Amino acid sequence: MTKRLFDIGLSLFLLPSLLMLVAGLLLLNPFFNRGSLFFVQPRMGHHCRSFRAYKFRTMTAGAARGPNDPLERDRITPLGGFLRRSRLDEVPQILNVLKGDMSLIGPRPDYYDHAIAYLDVVQGYRERHLVRPGISGLAQTEVGYAEGLEATRTKVCADLYYITHTGFALEAWIFWRTLLTVFGRAGA
Repeated sequence: MTKRLFDIGLSLFLLPSLLMLVAGLLLLNPFFNRGSLFFVQPRMGHHCRSFRAYKFRTMTAGAARGPNDPLERDRITPLGGFLRRSRLDEVPQILNVLKGDMSLIGPRPDYYDHAIAYLDVVQGYRERHLVRPGISGLAQTEVGYAEGLEATRTKVCADLYYITHTGFALEAWIFWRTLLTVFGRAGA
């Protein structure tokens, strides 16, 4: 209950920043990222249920990639590259936190179709959904972007460690490491 109240309070505090960011991106988007400003994608959430995750769009349209396919970096737009490196593409997920689909900190939710495939082949994958997914998490700060099956297994190990050791100290550590990543522009 305390975590949820903290999530709501901090998300409400960050909401004006989101609105200012949206206003700025609306001006830049037609020149550097033609198309929709937002990207909405089904993700696997708490108890393996699907929800719609909001992000700023960073890539041009293309065919859906498979769960173990590499990221098509050639599809990342100029503005999208900045949004990814700064992790600002994730900021709209504040709305998912307010809706109750996500937490600020927890295992990152995967694209639903990929997650369905991982349920059968990655040990512990189902258990990582015992908590609400997060905008940031231990796997993001300590493992980084997971491409492929082995990287997904490593990510799941970090997520399970987070779930079994969660507490104020670990949450604070992840929050601090997330700030370092954002301000160091060390995103994907």
